[in-house]
Amino acid sequence: MSRLDEYIQDVFKWNNELRVFLESEDVDKNNALWQKMDRFTDIMEGIKNPLNTQELTNLQNYVEELHDDMERYFIERQQLGSIYMHELHVATGNHSLPPLPYAYDALEPYISEEIMRLHHDKHHKSYVDGLNKAENALEKARASKDFSLVKHWSRELAFHGSGHYLHTIFWNNMRPNGGGKPAGALLKQIENYFGSFEGFKKHFSEAAKQVEGVGWAILVWSPRSRHLEILQSERHMLLTQWDTIPLLVLDVWEHAYYLQYKNNRGDYVNNFWNIVNWKDVEERFLKASELKWKPY
Repeated sequence: MSRLDEYIQDVFKWNNELRVFLESEDVDKNNALWQKMDRFTDIMEGIKNPLNTQELTNLQNYVEELHDDMERYFIERQQLGSIYMHELHVATGNHSLPPLPYAYDALEPYISEEIMRLHHDKHHKSYVDGLNKAENALEKARASKDFSLVKHWSRELAFHGSGHYLHTIFWNNMRPNGGGKPAGALLKQIENYFGSFEGFKKHFSEAAKQVEGVGWAILVWSPRSRHLEILQSERHMLLTQWDTIPLLVLDVWEHAYYLQYKNNRGDYVNNFWNIVNWKDVEERFLKASELKWKPY
């Protein structure tokens, strides 16, 4: 199966999952979301391989537009104070690997197809498997009241859970033809706290380049201090800061870049700015900034 076929297969699956979700939410069939979903289904059913570059770009743009509409739907429901009678949740040990929101080679030349396949299919999958294993083990411990291995499984829970959640953010923090700079409230916050967008970009890049060993550079929102901050995190859990919400993350574990950039982490970090999905970061910021704790 070609990488294009795999991408189309993933989009088909996502389309079906959205339709099932809208039905479970009892969304009115006259809702604009349903109309867009019907249009999307028509597009998918009308696909004839091979797609040319323009057709693939149009498909990716429509997927992104529909994703944004779903995000707005959730926000509007929350603003109305709706109670989710069918709220989705992940049962113990049932985490799954999310599909990439683009094709494996979509971020080239900045991140190669080979790296994306290994990073997503192997490394991220291992975190999902490890998280499920840890949750199941702790569930058994609660049932048996035997907590002799709680220290081990708690560490596994933190390590693999952090890897799974950060990678899920990471894939969506990037996009083909990304880069530039954010807009609106996020840009204003960046300029207010870091002095300028370029000042922020330099700080974030240096934080990523200087993570000791392996880990992440992370832009976070602090509901307590009500400002942005840039953190480093080693091995997912170390040197992080509680009570903050990740907005933009950059994986600087060697598996994220070594096959392509060897030991030149700096070039990998510098090229990351060409594929940042600022729309995703802005949406995360707008949601996070609604949460405010008493400042101290």
